[in-house]
Amino acid sequence: MSAPILEARDLSIRFGGLRAVDHVSLEVERNRITTVIGPNGAGKSTLFNLISGALRPHGGAVLVEGVDLTGSPPHRMQKAGLARSFQITNLFFELSVAENLRLAAQILEPPHRSWLPIRYSAKAHARVDELLIRFDLAAKSSYPVEKLSHGEQRRLEMAVTLASRPKVLLLDEPTQGMSHGDTEETAQLIRSLSDEVTIVLIEHDIGLVMSLSDHVVVLHQGQKLAEGTPAAIRDNPAVQTAYFGQAG
Repeated sequence: MSAPILEARDLSIRFGGLRAVDHVSLEVERNRITTVIGPNGAGKSTLFNLISGALRPHGGAVLVEGVDLTGSPPHRMQKAGLARSFQITNLFFELSVAENLRLAAQILEPPHRSWLPIRYSAKAHARVDELLIRFDLAAKSSYPVEKLSHGEQRRLEMAVTLASRPKVLLLDEPTQGMSHGDTEETAQLIRSLSDEVTIVLIEHDIGLVMSLSDHVVVLHQGQKLAEGTPAAIRDNPAVQTAYFGQAG
């Protein structure tokens, strides 16, 4: 087995007397889909914040490709190849679809070209064109983001996170608020992306989790309750009690 591309080792953080994340460890295999599930308040988004650099852990470590990046700010984590989306859509709503993507893709340009007019940003523009096609947004490239449907906005946000060509993509509830049709389209898109990027996601749709994931990690009250294949998690009595409210 190859070394994990992403590791969390004994990550912990407190907010006052609350142990939001309590000695959580996980290993993420390259080009696999790992899903973190758990009841509301289990610590899922806080775990993502610790991994991505939005929060500094009180204990533990975060490693990307074996390099210890614990407590590094988000821009350094991005440079190391880690990108993330958020529960709440995080886009420039007044700007066009293409411009949102161009701003994210600008990181691909060499630093010495940063002073040039944007029409010279060949790598960024090429990446924008590629993503517009990949995410079925080419017909709306000139639309302001506020004119897109909710499903299209969530799809665009995923495209924005991929603009920098990350190695690891953290997706925090990518299907939240979507219709059934949009959810299925997004699931198919996530499956296709796993060929080129390692995906870690938080998801509440259990049917989607079971059909999409290679590996599932269950959090409960800030601690890791269980992990394993979707089938093993579905049949785990402790998970059925804590997450579903009943034992099988």
